[in-house]
Amino acid sequence: MYAASCAECSDDGQRRTSGIVEREPTGRWIIAPDHLARVSAHETARLRDRPVAITLLSSQPLDRLVDADAATWIDRELISAAPEAVRDAGFGREVREAQARRRQWLVAQGFAEEAGGGTPFPKSMVAVLQRRELLRVAGQLSDELKVPFREAAEGDRVEGRYRRPVDLVSGRFALIERSRDFTLVPWRPVLERQVGKSVSGLIRGDGISWSIGRGRSGPGIS
Repeated sequence: MYAASCAECSDDGQRRTSGIVEREPTGRWIIAPDHLARVSAHETARLRDRPVAITLLSSQPLDRLVDADAATWIDRELISAAPEAVRDAGFGREVREAQARRRQWLVAQGFAEEAGGGTPFPKSMVAVLQRRELLRVAGQLSDELKVPFREAAEGDRVEGRYRRPVDLVSGRFALIERSRDFTLVPWRPVLERQVGKSVSGLIRGDGISWSIGRGRSGPGIS
């Protein structure tokens, strides 16, 4: 941590905190007595100006993703053209091990065959796994709600009352209740305060553009 702080100071950070660390012509470093306190204040100011953004990759722990019959973060990484770099140490090593076990599970499920040069997975794999989980959970909700489930397809307009979010391994979905059935569609933050209200949405690809309020009036949010 100390070395990281010095590294920060050596470039742009040093200009902002000049006088904390100085180097004499002999190569000897002079460090001010309040060095750590001043570096801490500098880092606090940087975080305030540029706060760290945290993205939730999965609501489930790694060990539950290995054999989940659903679309997981690991699956999206496997088919990604630019997967996240993972260190082979600490938690990164756990991720690598989970990825290896997940590959074996996917091969056993028939999504790909192991080859000498690797195990390529089809782009459609995530959609297939997501639909598996969606239909399975929809069946359980149908028994609970006493109304049938109707799957929404791309290009469909979905209208009804937003009841609540449904968290799946594949992601968060919105439960939309209609007069004779219900459906599950991708959830978006615009629905956060719309529980119990009428909503209308148009499904586009793997997302949905929402309109809030009756008669398709109100703001349209993608």
